[in-house]
Amino acid sequence: MVWKSISLMTNCESPAVVVLSGSMEPAFYRGDVLFLGNSASPIQVGEIVVYKVDDKPIPIVHRVMRVHTVKKTGKQYLLTKGDNNNVDDRGLYAKNQLWVEREHIFGRVYGFAPYVGMVTIIMSDYPQLKFALLGLLCILSLFED
Repeated sequence: MVWKSISLMTNCESPAVVVLSGSMEPAFYRGDVLFLGNSASPIQVGEIVVYKVDDKPIPIVHRVMRVHTVKKTGKQYLLTKGDNNNVDDRGLYAKNQLWVEREHIFGRVYGFAPYVGMVTIIMSDYPQLKFALLGLLCILSLFED
C-alpha cells in the first residue's frame, strides 16, 4: 500500500531503482539506490533519467546529452550517454532508433542512497547465498521461544 502511494505521488511506477553497472561513475556507483519522479515538465540537458528500451528487460540510468523538441507539438527526443562511457547510447537503443522518446522515460533521478542496493546485487550474483540465508532463517525460526 505504501509503495503504491509513493508511486502515485511521484508519477513513477517504480520510484526507486538500484544502479547495476558502473556506466554512471563517478555520479553513481554500482549498488546505489536512486529515487525517481516523473513530472510532466520538459526534460533538460544534463538531467539523469531512467529509460526502458523496447527490446531490453532492464531499465538504463544515463544522462541526457541532447534534447530535440518539435516546436509544433512540443514532443521531445533525447540522446543519452553514461558519464563513464565513451560514446552515446545509440548502440543501446532498439534497432533503427536514434532517440529516446518521452514514453520510454521511466523516471528522473531526484536523489540517491549510496550502496544501499548492494544487498540485492549480491543476492542476484550469488543465488547460493540467498538460499543459505533463507535456510538459516528457517532453522532459526524453529528454535524461537
